[in-house]
Amino acid sequence: MSTTPDISLGTRFPSLAGATGWLNSQPLTPAELAGKVVLVDFWTFTCINWLRTEAFVRAWSQAYRGDGLVVIGVHTPEFSFEHELGRVRQATKERGIDYPVALDNDYAVWNAFENHYWPALYFLDADGIIRDHHFGEGRYEQSERVIQRLLGVERELVSVEALGVEAQADWQHLLTPESYLGYARAEHFASPGGAAFDERRAYVLPESLPLNHWALAGAWTIGRESVVLEQAGGSIAYRFHARDAHLVLSAGAREPIPFRVLLDGEAPGRSHGVDVDEHGNGLLRDGRLYQLVRQPDAVRERTLQITFLEDGAEAYVFTFG
Repeated sequence: MSTTPDISLGTRFPSLAGATGWLNSQPLTPAELAGKVVLVDFWTFTCINWLRTEAFVRAWSQAYRGDGLVVIGVHTPEFSFEHELGRVRQATKERGIDYPVALDNDYAVWNAFENHYWPALYFLDADGIIRDHHFGEGRYEQSERVIQRLLGVERELVSVEALGVEAQADWQHLLTPESYLGYARAEHFASPGGAAFDERRAYVLPESLPLNHWALAGAWTIGRESVVLEQAGGSIAYRFHARDAHLVLSAGAREPIPFRVLLDGEAPGRSHGVDVDEHGNGLLRDGRLYQLVRQPDAVRERTLQITFLEDGAEAYVFTFG
């Protein structure tokens, strides 16, 4: 996370004029929102941290809109393919988001708020003043109490049931951090011979992977923000310790691409994620976050290997929960 100072509490509603488009609404301005309590939620649809907060934001929007709350999602893309309107529209539909969404492809709204995080919540009172903010996951009860205080209501907190990729992380057993694969932010690459940037190279897996390290097998190009498979049959392996393992994938115009996931060299069985069956089979259709593993029993250190049966797969970042 950035150490740049955040926007000050007490700041008047920053401009939304830089949005490149809107979903679920005509363009909104701070003046049009006068008299409303507003919650601004910065998100990008591949972010696991945002996905695990969205069930709460969605519930607050539905529970308090009759009291005068307006939730505005600001979709500011992290990866290149997240700029595509069709993908954002699909993600909005899949997540059941019915509140206004400002498309922030040029980072204008992000910069107006001096924001640095996904997700980021900004709570504005009826006078358009930022009274609170929160970055990242958690603090759900306190955030809802802030909404109630700004609205002048007091009642039981909403009940939230988060399922699938929206389920809260198993923080007690989460020992593996997110891991970017593009060379701009990649760490702990373990294929023998190291990485070559922006050129096709044949890689092999090492005999063993240390915890929190990853490697490639097959013909890949390691680019600035992703690794791209150049020949069918290539694999990515990762040694992790977490209940859940996710991978952000895209295939451009090459989708769908079938893939196979193994855990410690075997089919995942009951430890398969929502995007994989018990035999380890999955299909890359859309650019998004794919849940590959969810261990239902005791969480332990495992080696995940994902193999793509056709070329063209693009892999961006592993995240865990």
